Order: sequence, then structure tokens, then C-alpha cells
Amino acid sequence: MRAVTYSMGMSLDGYIYGPDGTFDWSVPEPALFRSRIDEIRGVGVHLLGRNLYETMRYWDDPANTAQFDDAEREWADLWNPLPKVVFSRTLTQVDPSARLATGTLAEEISALRAAPGDGDIAIGGGELARQAAREGLIDEYWIRTFPVLVGGGSTFFAHDERHVDLELVSTRAFESGVVFSRYRVR
Repeated sequence: MRAVTYSMGMSLDGYIYGPDGTFDWSVPEPALFRSRIDEIRGVGVHLLGRNLYETMRYWDDPANTAQFDDAEREWADLWNPLPKVVFSRTLTQVDPSARLATGTLAEEISALRAAPGDGDIAIGGGELARQAAREGLIDEYWIRTFPVLVGGGSTFFAHDERHVDLELVSTRAFESGVVFSRYRVR
């Protein structure tokens, strides 16, 4: 069965973006960016909320792609054709590699798990991931903890008094002080 993974960067105090809505503190060093490229190779479909979907459109904008270095081009070449399911109440159309969700998050994940295909079902976007966590739909958390305290913003984890036991799968520290940890839900 395909695993559902939530992979995101967060500050040491647990936020995916700060009180001003920015996440410029999470720009990855080359080795960390390389790990993201390796990670995306194992994804079969990516579920995104509207905000993250619109942010990630950066990777297919011709004005940006002309300036990409080799690693950024490699990422874009993997990301752009990757099938995506976008959860939005306001968008009416999306790029050709994406489709708008027609069911609930649980229904979409159930259908994707049942469908033939390889690779993980990745979830991106804080609110979408918090909803998936509340419903017990996430199998693994892939966390990149950045050595910064931002003091507020949107949290990586839902603070809904739900207890979930996790098992550490792997951890890796990068020169910049970022620590990448993978946890499996027990």
C-alpha cells in the first residue's frame, strides 16, 4: 500500500512560516536541496492546498526557469510533470499535471491508495496536512528542522490534543544545522 507522507521544513519552535507569512529562513543549502530532489523521486502523487500549489508554480514559470542552476532544473524537471491533486475552494482550474480534488481528503487518499501506481502520496501545505493528521491519514512525517526561532505563524503540527506515537526511521544533520528526521506512525 502506498504510504502517505508529510514532508515540510519547520523552525525549531515548530512553525512552517513565521508571523509575517514568510519562510525565507528555510532556503536549503545545496546538500539539503539535493536531499529534496532525491525525495521527490519517490513521490507518485502530491496533494497540495491552494497556497502551496500557487507557491510551487514558481518552478514552471519561464521567467524563473531561465535562471535555474543544474540542481534547480533537475528539481523542476521532476516536479512539473508530477501528478498533483489540489484542494481549493476558490480555484477553478489548475495546470495540466494537476487536478482539483473532487472528494474529501480521506476519499482522495483512499482512492489513490487503491489505484495502481508507484511512489508515495505526499501531502504539502500546513492546513491540509493538519487535516490529514487529525483524520489519522499520515503514515510518515519527514521534518527538516531549521535552526531558527520565528516566534509565531503556522505550526507544523496540529495542536488538537491528539496523541500519536512515532518511531524514528532516520535522521541526518546538515552543515547549516538543519536536521532532517523521518518518523513513522506506530
